[in-house]
Amino acid sequence: MNDLNPRQAEATAYLDGPLLVLAGAGSGKTRVITRKIAHLINTVGMAPHHITAVTFTNKAAQEMKARVGELLQGSNSRGLGISTFHTLGLTLLKREHKAAGLRPGFTILDTQDSEHLIREILLKDEPDNEAIRQARWQISQWKNDLLTPEAAMSRAENDLALRHGQIYAAYQRTLGAYNAVDFDDLIQLPVRLLQENADILERWRHRIHYLLVDEYQDTNSSQYELVRLLVGPRGALTVVGDDDQSIYAWRGARPENLARLKEDFPRLRVVKLEQNYRSTGRILKAANRLIANNPHVFEKSLWCDLGPGEEIRVFRCRDEENEAERVVSEIIHQKVMHRRDYGDCAILYRGNHQSRIFEKLLRLHNVPYFISGGSSFFSRTEIKDIMAYLRLLANPQDDAAFLRVVNTPRRQIGPGTLEQLSSYASDRGIPLFDAIDEMGLAERLKPAAVSRLREFSQWIRHLLRLAHEDNPVSTVRELLGDMNYEAWLYQTSPNDKAAERRTENVAELLDWLQRLHEDEMRGESLAEMISHLALMDILERQDEDSADNRVSLMTLHAAKGLEFPYVFLVGMEEELLPHRVSIEEDNIEEERRLAYVGITRARKVLHI
Repeated sequence: MNDLNPRQAEATAYLDGPLLVLAGAGSGKTRVITRKIAHLINTVGMAPHHITAVTFTNKAAQEMKARVGELLQGSNSRGLGISTFHTLGLTLLKREHKAAGLRPGFTILDTQDSEHLIREILLKDEPDNEAIRQARWQISQWKNDLLTPEAAMSRAENDLALRHGQIYAAYQRTLGAYNAVDFDDLIQLPVRLLQENADILERWRHRIHYLLVDEYQDTNSSQYELVRLLVGPRGALTVVGDDDQSIYAWRGARPENLARLKEDFPRLRVVKLEQNYRSTGRILKAANRLIANNPHVFEKSLWCDLGPGEEIRVFRCRDEENEAERVVSEIIHQKVMHRRDYGDCAILYRGNHQSRIFEKLLRLHNVPYFISGGSSFFSRTEIKDIMAYLRLLANPQDDAAFLRVVNTPRRQIGPGTLEQLSSYASDRGIPLFDAIDEMGLAERLKPAAVSRLREFSQWIRHLLRLAHEDNPVSTVRELLGDMNYEAWLYQTSPNDKAAERRTENVAELLDWLQRLHEDEMRGESLAEMISHLALMDILERQDEDSADNRVSLMTLHAAKGLEFPYVFLVGMEEELLPHRVSIEEDNIEEERRLAYVGITRARKVLHI
């Protein structure tokens, strides 16, 4: 521990009870967690499979794994658990699926799949996209707060809340019928299992002897409860957090969970990491002065020994166009006059809509740039629809793909029909698609429902034959034509312009398939082409993780955890930052925390 400062060394070695490491920005919190894991294994002698560390993103978990791997060279780290909260929940659900009422191989729905399911539930109401998003958001909040549909309905204070509760109940029934869970279930279902089953709780407490949690200020109610249950009275716990960097209240994060620790663990020890290794003195002074205006459970103040550094540069601009011109010209100046790398520069803003003018000027001046958190081509609804059809053609046993497309566009195959189909397929131990053509299905469903399902099945089988006999791209074109998918896009888009963009995306996917068929994958089957596209999706997301030598553009939310030598914090004016809604609601504490995050991303020079 020679390379740790006194506070870091204290946090790493302390094992006499629960520990909160209050880690300011750039104070080396990941170093403390990774060193503590190595200390538990190498010095204390704890078996790696009894240690679990959780964080919030795959990227953070991978970084932690890599650092621990370097520290444990030559040591046995087999079984060491380093993952996201949701991966830990998934691991628990897979092992305890019977108790959770799930069958092996259950499906996990993403946000778009959940909204698709809600759309089907609301079919008679002809719901608009905003109503669907509202319902999904409310269901997510209820799950994070561990409320059942019954509890949610009993607390409803108006008709809309009661309606959302009814949708929640139908949504849960449908998930059960599909043998599926959504993203929030990966936390709330394990919590319920641990709360209601003493044997499962004891088994998992015996499995996890020491728990470490990163970014604790970002936990929501269900994540807090999961940690509390797993740790139990032993209190073998280290959590690392910073209430000044809690910027996710809009998705359920509760910075007050740091204060709750003192109530639930009276023996809690607090170690503050206040020495910053990232930023110069003037940058830290500005950050401290700003955040001091917020109330605090734990007081702290960042300091560094890097010297005062350059003064913070504040630019007054006429409008957003003038602002973009000043920023881009400064980036070009740094590149030409001082040989700075473009990759050293980041433009940070409150909302994604602010990026457009900067993109335009960067392109105009041939400055390479990268937008972090931009929408992946493969994450768009229309692309996911077509990819699901292609997955079903490549593998008719893909139940998740089947469920996504069987009623897209609408074929009057509702949740009740699919619930009975799922139940029958489960009893027979066969995929949903195969169950359609079995004689026994007619005993469970009305003739009209069976007819609609078999019409769909026959159509897919026709396309399967076509894909083997003909150009795979021709098969996809016939698929789109048969179901009049373009008309469906116009029906389900908020306006014609959005429908045109979505239609263009589908055309781009078809062009891509055509190029694959003619060049790289001549003579390959449709299944092989689909595998290739899936790999392209993975590579595209990996590319998002690496900005290379490009100017980074991102929201303040996306910038958390990152650092850059030169930061341009743009749009620092009332109604943008702080946001208009926070001003109207007289609640700018989180806006201060956002600005604090932005300021502390800068290592050398900060432009506002």
